[in-house]
Amino acid sequence: MPSFDEVLKEAGEFGRFQKRVFFLLCQTGVTFSFLFASVVFLGRAPESYWCRIPGAAELSARCGWTLEEERNLTLLPLRLVNKSSSWECERPDTTWDTSVSCADPLARHGAGSLPHTACHGDWVYEQPHASIVSEYNLVCGNAWMLDLTQAILNLGFLAGAFILGYAADRYGRILTYLLSCLGVGICGVIVAFAPNFTVFLIFRFLQGVFGKGTWMTCYVIVMEIVGSDQRIIGIVIQIFFTLGIMILPGIAYWIPSWQGIQLAISLPNFLFLLYYWAVPESPRWLLTRKKGEKALKIMHDIAKHNGKYLSPHYSEITVSNEEVSNPSFLDLVRTPRMRRNTLILMYAWFTSAIIYQGLVMRLGIAGGNLYLDFFISGAVELPAALLILVTIDRIGRRPPFAISNIVAGIACLITAFLPEDLPWFKTTVATLGRLGITVAFEIVYLVNTELYPTVLRNFGVSLCSSLCDLGGIIAPFLLFRLATVWLELPLIIFSILAVVCGLLVLLLPETMGISLPETVDDVEQLSSHYSKCSKKRKHRDTNSYI
Repeated sequence: MPSFDEVLKEAGEFGRFQKRVFFLLCQTGVTFSFLFASVVFLGRAPESYWCRIPGAAELSARCGWTLEEERNLTLLPLRLVNKSSSWECERPDTTWDTSVSCADPLARHGAGSLPHTACHGDWVYEQPHASIVSEYNLVCGNAWMLDLTQAILNLGFLAGAFILGYAADRYGRILTYLLSCLGVGICGVIVAFAPNFTVFLIFRFLQGVFGKGTWMTCYVIVMEIVGSDQRIIGIVIQIFFTLGIMILPGIAYWIPSWQGIQLAISLPNFLFLLYYWAVPESPRWLLTRKKGEKALKIMHDIAKHNGKYLSPHYSEITVSNEEVSNPSFLDLVRTPRMRRNTLILMYAWFTSAIIYQGLVMRLGIAGGNLYLDFFISGAVELPAALLILVTIDRIGRRPPFAISNIVAGIACLITAFLPEDLPWFKTTVATLGRLGITVAFEIVYLVNTELYPTVLRNFGVSLCSSLCDLGGIIAPFLLFRLATVWLELPLIIFSILAVVCGLLVLLLPETMGISLPETVDDVEQLSSHYSKCSKKRKHRDTNSYI
């Protein structure tokens, strides 16, 4: 009875069919990056706003002023004061009445100063719908709520990793993917027309839940329909994420309102519903659910599209005796090597997220053009993917995974102690650290997928990557809190985390050139010695893997 990999080799391991599915699903990386980074443009600070003094609106209407004239003729200097370590905006404690002259309303106040009082939400914006900041008054005392919107999104990613990761392993990859795309689209539209900030937060959370489902499930589908020698395409998928980062500022530049930007990044998800007719269920997953006939039918379709023909004796495919009907965290830690892999991968995800987001927030890009700066910040990530592509199938997964973490850690440490009078050198070394952690971040996706059996793969990848979402929530607090103690202290923490991660990943088995494991027993057999033997006979099938 032939194994799945034997049938896949005859049907074509990366033929026209896989290339088409790969290209279609890669578009998910673009839309997911829109969701991930959109807060930069949805929440950009208003160019001009002020706290309207009571009576100013009526006076402006009586005098027929424009907003600019109202600001110039009625606004007494708005100042920021620091109270109990929180910034709060105040306005002059006065009111305007109808007896004030339209020609010179400020004359009655003379040159003396007035006491100030807190502004209670009567804000005026020159562009009231340009961002969620002006839409929901997220300024001064409410400025922290803008950070809350991103934290809520990350919480959605975290919930999606558990809920939809489980669903994909229990009910199917493509069903979970399509429902997730539908959910992202619907929630995105509701977010764009949210009547208040509470509704905005609720559906932004749900958009995060479904967004995680689209990204992780599409990644797993692609990895399960190609041969072991083509799994490097997992890195290429992430290049599309970077392309999305580079496209996003163009969208934001041409669309002036935040609602328009939100719709532009959400509506494309409805197009992915057409994949119902173009992307099949993962045949590997079907085999684990004892649906060999459906899996074989899909393999015949793959062979047909690839211009090949399956032998008539392929009437049944070897199917694993192991079926995990209700995957849980215990399945990921029950056996020794599964437990080791899970704990190391969870730490690697957590570390990568904290360091990557921390360095992005710390470095920034020189200059004041938000759109150009954001584009460049995405472009500098492309060399990381290219570096992986030229090394990972030559020297394996572990060496670049470990080295990139260690390089990032050393770069952070050096940057912390470089003098401030060498800004160009300090920025260059810090950028090297960002490049290193970007490489590590992209490799962990691939390694995580290769180290879990088919019966637990989607759930395992989703659960481990949930530590990335936790790291994303912690990163800004870690950065800014420690920076108040010593500006470079976050870099010291980043350095320690990265070097420890680099050493830990050396304990993982090498997966270059081997078949994807189908069962937990397969994972338990993985070792450095086994991997070396597998690479020597990677063109020869074995009975230990299917």
